[in-house]
Amino acid sequence: MHSDSTPEACDLLIEPGYVVPVVPHAVVLEDHAVAINGDKIVDILPTSDARRKYAAARTVSRPNAALIPGFVNAHTHNPMSLMRGVADDLPLKVWLQQHIWPIEAAVIGPDFVEAGCTHAVAEMLRCGTTTCNENYFFPDIQAQTYEKLGFRVRVGLPVIDFPTAWAKDDDEYFARAEAVHQALASSKLVSTAMAPHAPYTVDDDNFSRVRDMAEKLGIPVHLHLHETAQEVEQSIADYGVRPIERLRRLGLINRNLIAVHMTQLTREEIHLCSEQGVSVVHCPESNLKLASGFCPACALMKAGVNLAIGTDGVASNNDLDMIGETRTAAILAKAVAEDASALSAPEALRAATLGGAKAMHLDHDIGSIEVGKQADLACIDLSSVETQPLFHVISQIIYAASRNDVSDVWIAGKQKLEKRVLVDMDESAVLANAHVWREKIAAVGVQR
Repeated sequence: MHSDSTPEACDLLIEPGYVVPVVPHAVVLEDHAVAINGDKIVDILPTSDARRKYAAARTVSRPNAALIPGFVNAHTHNPMSLMRGVADDLPLKVWLQQHIWPIEAAVIGPDFVEAGCTHAVAEMLRCGTTTCNENYFFPDIQAQTYEKLGFRVRVGLPVIDFPTAWAKDDDEYFARAEAVHQALASSKLVSTAMAPHAPYTVDDDNFSRVRDMAEKLGIPVHLHLHETAQEVEQSIADYGVRPIERLRRLGLINRNLIAVHMTQLTREEIHLCSEQGVSVVHCPESNLKLASGFCPACALMKAGVNLAIGTDGVASNNDLDMIGETRTAAILAKAVAEDASALSAPEALRAATLGGAKAMHLDHDIGSIEVGKQADLACIDLSSVETQPLFHVISQIIYAASRNDVSDVWIAGKQKLEKRVLVDMDESAVLANAHVWREKIAAVGVQR
């Protein structure tokens, strides 16, 4: 015990105007501080008490800001950040098969993946995002890049039914998946998931192998599912059942499943997801831009399904802006449900933080501001013309703030963004690299 005259040491004291912990739900703590030691949150208490109790090595005062858990972007293809805008205004199948895959075939490799992930981390930090759920090739290079940059990630271990630059056949996909997973066993920031691409690119045998490996390694399965009506129709034609029923028969509809998009759902399928503990990642802007359909976010939440938010890749969004994505999710949910109260601001913020953490099986460490959790945090300044006057903090974050209001970001207690400036990344180098890759990709030919 320490007496009042002997303050406790702590590494960092953050003093925002408001703390939005997410747990308890919809609570806003005014004039509270968060104390951090090492990578963990050790206390949340009134600022005046914190100043008496702690002798902080560093104090960050942001009286006009709200401190929130860092956003969790629950579905990304971050190397594709280098393909921002190469094939806009096209439907999914044409966009993917006639443009994205041919470009990838020409440029994909370790250098492309490292550069794309680096660019994405710079963008995500400036958006207040501290964790992402990655789904792309060369997960070993992704892992090295995220580790080096101090960014939290669950990298997908890809499985697809045709040869790629990552693996030449089925056996190599699975062998390399296990090798990457084992190599990351000691990482504090990087974990893994099985990442079979989609029901239309993975056969039953490979799905069974995915199920078995996920169970063996104790990791989730991250998959595009029921993204378009065409996908569902094709599954009925090829397998006699809808994709979810096919996966259910294969033993993949369970709490390990991170199901992305889910725009084509029946009431029975929503109930199945709830009953089996499936998490759904809602990517509204990509779905809207590709005209893929509408995820019934409100119906899923009402049924008890864990809802997360993802941006999808920059090639189909065209950004990694989780504040903008969450606003779109909240507003779209109201139109789809024909209910203005659907996916309220606190519910949307929860989906974009704790919902993503839960989907990724990381909610014991991140997703809310709670004592004992990792200090993955973001400050959103609410003092601008665009965010004043201020009546309801969470509503202002979701409906009025922008990514440009994100002032500071910490991951595992380390500051990554300070007053809008990247702390340990060279922004000019990131931009220069983007220009280099722009020329390489343009040389492949991106015209329609």
